[in-house]
Amino acid sequence: MSALTLIYALLFYVAAAALVAGVGWRCWVYARTPQPLKIPIPPAPTTRGGVVLRMFLEVTLFRALFRSNKWIWLFGWTFHAALLLVLLRHLRYFTEPVWGWVNLMQPFGVYAGFAMLAGLAGLWARRFLVDRVRYISSPSDHLMLALLVAIAASGLAMKYVAHTDIVALKAFFLGLMVFDWRALPADPALLVHLVLVAALMIVFPVSKLLHAPGVFFSPSLNQVDDAREQRHVAGWSTRIVRVERARGG
Repeated sequence: MSALTLIYALLFYVAAAALVAGVGWRCWVYARTPQPLKIPIPPAPTTRGGVVLRMFLEVTLFRALFRSNKWIWLFGWTFHAALLLVLLRHLRYFTEPVWGWVNLMQPFGVYAGFAMLAGLAGLWARRFLVDRVRYISSPSDHLMLALLVAIAASGLAMKYVAHTDIVALKAFFLGLMVFDWRALPADPALLVHLVLVAALMIVFPVSKLLHAPGVFFSPSLNQVDDAREQRHVAGWSTRIVRVERARGG
């Protein structure tokens, strides 16, 4: 086994552990955070089924963003939809045999890489060209966009500029999943691409990209607008009441 294979195998084990543990921990913290106020964004659904439908539309179509700013919605939705296609296309490297629907979407996943770059370019340009957005943009915002652009560009470079051994690459990742390490191709474009992906996996739980799972815990979206029908009491407040009553008794 080469030193290169060993280094990248350990890198992806660390990155996968950081991603799963980090996202799991943050979701646990979100779930345990009190929601002291009933604050759904109006017009809000009055039933739990309506909340589920609203959340589905927000996650899949970015409905609220579409209503507020069509240009940002266009670039944002294009990037996220293209990213989903690209991720699904990459399932062929982790499954054997490859599922039929993954084979069918391979051409769409390739073109989605260009759409992903276009969406990122629009979102990044917005942080320079729009005064109020430029004012609130931090270096981390630009670094995350640069990282995503570099991942997309290096992935497309492997497809159209410097081809790599796809069979050996798939064997490497299949081996990682069963702790049977296989040789990793030493192509520069591939190595850069994999380092960038691992970096994204590691920083994801501590970056603003965590809005992906965080949206499901947003009280302004996941609450039912039933403040007139029943009283909303946060869990922490009921515990305080019980403690005060116990002390008074």
